[in-house]
Amino acid sequence: MDDLTLAQRLADAAGAAIRPWFRRPFLVEMKEDFSPVTAADRDAEAAIRRLLDEYRPEDGVIGEEYGDDRADAERVWVLDPIDGTRAFVAGRPLFGTLIALMEGGQPVLGVIDQCIIGDRWLAGPDHPTTLNGQRVHARRCPDLADARIGTTSPQAFGADDFVQFEHVRRAAADTLYGGDCHNYGLVAAGHLDAVVESGLKLHDWAALAPIITGAGGVIMDWHGQPLSQGHDDGGRVIAAGDAELAATIAGLLTG
Repeated sequence: MDDLTLAQRLADAAGAAIRPWFRRPFLVEMKEDFSPVTAADRDAEAAIRRLLDEYRPEDGVIGEEYGDDRADAERVWVLDPIDGTRAFVAGRPLFGTLIALMEGGQPVLGVIDQCIIGDRWLAGPDHPTTLNGQRVHARRCPDLADARIGTTSPQAFGADDFVQFEHVRRAAADTLYGGDCHNYGLVAAGHLDAVVESGLKLHDWAALAPIITGAGGVIMDWHGQPLSQGHDDGGRVIAAGDAELAATIAGLLTG
């Protein structure tokens, strides 16, 4: 089974584990970083790991809920079973399962799967980004004054980062809040022009990078540097459909 086919099998398994919990009673726990976790998060990651153990036993795995296994391997799968657990808890179908494959510390394959409304973005080697099987393209929008931008929550920014983000928000045509990983899929599909965030971890962005670049967009840190497994700029990320727009945003964020 090739990696793209396997990645979709992994997403199918995660969705099957998540759907029975959606809008049903369940316990919400708070982790040490004050982020919520549910049985759905854990069941979904466990389902993915079972398949990886079967089909890719030599590959490494880094998961949000169950930690690292052979994280120094050449090939590493990076998992966020529910990106947007707060949205999931609230019954909002804007969360997603994120599955990435890293090779040599670089993300080469990504899946964003929204198992309730049925949106699935997929990108990988020799496979430009698709949404539900149809190729998508990011929108060319070089002028921030014409751009629709998104971010999950103002509260996710540190105080200094939020001040810088406000420069971008004021200059943009419109700003949307909420959406988590779904926002990045919307950039890839040309519906949203950029996403700006801070505090992301590897499992938050690894799957997003191939999705954005495979649609002709750009994803980078606030200083314009590419994202990689060993790179850390405080989880500060810009994703945009247009490289000129990304550069303008980066200038406002760091200037």
